[in-house]
Amino acid sequence: MAHGAGGKASRRLVEGLFAPLLFGASTEPLGDAAHVSVGGVPVAITTDAFVVKPLRFPGGSIGELAVNGTVNDLAVSGAKAETLVVSYVLEAGLPSEILEAEVRAMADAARKAGVQIAAGDTKVVEHGKADSMYITTTGIGSPMRGIKLDPRSVRTGDRVLLSGPIGDHGITILLARGELDLEADLRSDTRSVLPLVQALVRAAGPGLRWMRDPTRGGVATSLNELARDCGLGITLHEEAVPVRDAVRGACELLGLDPLHIANEGQFLAVVAPEYADAAINALNLAPGGEDAQIIGEVSEQPAGSVLVTTSYGGSRIIDMLVGDPLPRIC
Repeated sequence: MAHGAGGKASRRLVEGLFAPLLFGASTEPLGDAAHVSVGGVPVAITTDAFVVKPLRFPGGSIGELAVNGTVNDLAVSGAKAETLVVSYVLEAGLPSEILEAEVRAMADAARKAGVQIAAGDTKVVEHGKADSMYITTTGIGSPMRGIKLDPRSVRTGDRVLLSGPIGDHGITILLARGELDLEADLRSDTRSVLPLVQALVRAAGPGLRWMRDPTRGGVATSLNELARDCGLGITLHEEAVPVRDAVRGACELLGLDPLHIANEGQFLAVVAPEYADAAINALNLAPGGEDAQIIGEVSEQPAGSVLVTTSYGGSRIIDMLVGDPLPRIC
């Protein structure tokens, strides 16, 4: 399970097996989407599989998640999603009303995100072999003009931005499973972040270095990957990271760190210091970006690591986990 959870085990699997055999000698940093040329036309492409359990949860469902997750992977790679291709793997005996609800949820999410679903495929497997439903979506997008995202362009002094509160999705899924005697008024943050990304690009495009949506493994994993790829350190200010009280409380009870909890409707960005104020102002003025914050900066040390400082003067190194503490959250 750890190999599919987005942490160190996943990265070892990708870098040790998939990348050398499928991508050959490419030295490009791994990202959320690939930018390629098709007949001389630049396009971005990404694919993702969704196996979330349960299928429906407060604030969303697997059908909505499958659209937003793919749209967001394109957005944080600097592209606007134009079309999606979807495939369903269904378990024999799945009630038709559950399937219809997820197809409707996918259609509604696509309309809200402004993306077309162009094609698809359906497979059915034996009862008990697919846990009701799995969905895979592949997205094709058009690159945004005026930006070039590359972790190797990150420089000391750059600012780290976060679009909103973290941990909502992961803790919502955990509580929705009903395995813990905990209750909280929480909803998944699943949404398209494209409007926020577009606002950021308009305000700070020339100074935008890198973006990522911190899904599996959370903020800690995304920033550790950045630190490794750019060879610099990331310093986070713990008091600046927005976390809802319900998420913080659940994490304290369960011994979890909100920085490791998955999100489905937030993104991280690194911008040059001279663009930081314009960037955060643009996000705060955009619908859904009211809680965006500057949460840290890029530093020379600790090279390749993420350092979290507290308001009390303490600090700690926060690493990515081997796996995710909450498997099957997307």
